[in-house]
Order: sequence, then structure tokens, then C-alpha cells
Amino acid sequence: MHSEVSVKLAANQEYRFDLEGAEPMAHEAGRRWLDDQFIALDCEPLRASGKVLLADKVLTVARAASVALMQDPTWSRDFARAASAALAKPIVRVDVPGMAVTF
Repeated sequence: MHSEVSVKLAANQEYRFDLEGAEPMAHEAGRRWLDDQFIALDCEPLRASGKVLLADKVLTVARAASVALMQDPTWSRDFARAASAALAKPIVRVDVPGMAVTF
């Protein structure tokens, strides 16, 4: 099954990560990786309640990573694998300016 994660950081700045041939990450491993990055990148919850949904975590980690980490081949590949695994979706689109994650 084809698996891909795309991240739009700005109107003219989009990154696509084709996961063809990449070793799949287990659901729980993807969640843990995103949790670790959420803390490491000093992300803040999007909701006033402080509740952080998985999609929110993917969005805020992508926003905090910005261009520098999205251009790092190792980090971006791990991000794409973790996002796909945690959300349990083969196709994930992260739109940072639009504050949306779609499948």
C-alpha cells in the first residue's frame, strides 16, 4: 500500500515524504516519537483545555520543526513514519498555515 506524508509550511513551501520501502513504525512507537519531539521542540497545546489530540501533536511538531528539520533527511523521514503510524493512515497531509491535518 502506498504511504505518503506531506507538510505544507507556507503557501510556496511544501515537503512530500514517500514512505515506499521505508520500514513501518508501530502505532505506539509513532506516538512515543511524536511525544518526545513535542517535548524536545517545546511545543504548546493548541486547545485551551490543554488536551492534545494526535492530529494536534502532528501539526504542532511540524510547525515547530519548520524548514530546518523538514530538510533534515533523517528527522523528516522519522516524522513521516511516526505521523503515519500514530494516525494509522497511509496518506497524511499537514497544512500548518491552515492548521489542519487531513487523511
